[in-house]
Amino acid sequence: MAVEDGVWIMRGLDWNDPYRIRTWQELVNWIDEVGFLPLFANGVEGFSAEEHVSPDYWWTGIREEDPWEWREIIAADHRVAYGKFFDKKAGFISLKWLPYFVNYRRNGYDFDARWEDGLANRREKKIMDMLTGRDADGDVTFPDDQILSTDLKKRAGFGKGGEKNYPGIITGLQMQTYLVITDFHRRRNKRGEEYGMPVSVLLPPEAVWGYEAVTAAYKENPAASYDRIAERIREVFPGADDAAITDLIGR
Repeated sequence: MAVEDGVWIMRGLDWNDPYRIRTWQELVNWIDEVGFLPLFANGVEGFSAEEHVSPDYWWTGIREEDPWEWREIIAADHRVAYGKFFDKKAGFISLKWLPYFVNYRRNGYDFDARWEDGLANRREKKIMDMLTGRDADGDVTFPDDQILSTDLKKRAGFGKGGEKNYPGIITGLQMQTYLVITDFHRRRNKRGEEYGMPVSVLLPPEAVWGYEAVTAAYKENPAASYDRIAERIREVFPGADDAAITDLIGR
């Protein structure tokens, strides 16, 4: 996605191009093959969903053909992780590669340990406290119901007269892989009628795929996980330069 002469331009493939990704299932299969994938075009040519789908069906609302709708389906399907993982922008990570992103981005810290070591701020903790708890045995628990991001904002004390920069804190927690987007729902009015745009549902990835699966790479040095991720980009997209890679996955 780029701006040319003040107009948003979507990149992509011709509708009849045999290499065009045609369904959300095909997109999931390609994410699994590549390992991880930003949603929109970026500094690495070809390394996005945008560049491999038709540019003509974004934001049409046609669920079978609109990649913007696909992201909602994929988030709820849970075969890959979805969230703001790449330079604070949306993308997907396969379950095979998620542990390496978790290890690198968290630097080997569970959120509780990060907080205890003074590496997390108070606003981050207020949000995480809404999505995690402890049972009588001290085991981590997660909400039984899905909390819309708009409700999470209120419950965590953000908004008018409260804490500031909710979008920035939520994005940061996704970049650190402490949160992923697991679904989308529209809000309901007092009559139970849906209204407005779909709103994300956020949870720690451990709530979806389990602690052991998500943290499986904790024994690896975080720097080694970074090198593994960067090398995978170079392997699939040989033209990628180091600066573009760093922009996407951090350093």
